[in-house]
Amino acid sequence: MLKIVLIDDDPISSFVTEKLISSNIDCPHIIYKYQSAIEALEKVSSITPNFLFLDLNMPEMNGWDFLERYEPSDYKPEVYILSSSVDERDISKASNYEIVKDYISKPLIKKFIKKIFV
Repeated sequence: MLKIVLIDDDPISSFVTEKLISSNIDCPHIIYKYQSAIEALEKVSSITPNFLFLDLNMPEMNGWDFLERYEPSDYKPEVYILSSSVDERDISKASNYEIVKDYISKPLIKKFIKKIFV
């Protein structure tokens, strides 16, 4: 079973992403959603996700702070930044993180889902 984590403070964006993923992949999966990067950081290691979608602009702890603290030890999830920011500096900065597979501008679309969940 695939384990997918969505970290986004916007419940509508998170809902849309969840529905798009669920309706476009055929394999069994479970989606864990967090509106707080702090809460996600505390719980994600026990989930050992296969995929993690991370928003950048969140209160308390942003996506960059999450990436600085997130250290999966015995598993390597595919991390995708899913952000409304189209700032080239953000896109460039994302490439500095080995764990980040790709930077995707919101909203997530079917084309990317098919590419990610091959």
